[in-house]
Amino acid sequence: MQALLWTVAGISALPFALAGEVYMVGLGLASMLLALATCLIAIGILWRRNRARRWAMRLEIACLAGSLLLLLAPIGANHGPVAWMTNVALPVGLIVLLRKPQEAFT
Repeated sequence: MQALLWTVAGISALPFALAGEVYMVGLGLASMLLALATCLIAIGILWRRNRARRWAMRLEIACLAGSLLLLLAPIGANHGPVAWMTNVALPVGLIVLLRKPQEAFT
């Protein structure tokens, strides 16, 4: 789900590049590469790879820290329930689900 949200964000940034904001190409491609990495990490988790589980935990902690900084900063970011669900609740839920015992991933 998170990879899908990043893919949609990357695709929706590309029309702005056509309108003259050339830096949006980089942001769109970065979002698409992040979505690809998330898909590859998810495949690694399905194959029960410990390295993929560790990378997923690191990614979710980084996403949660960035989202909390964005929600706390008074820069006009979206503070609605959708932002809270996708930026805070989704990473927290994944962190909780990935904290299984080590025996489950061997």
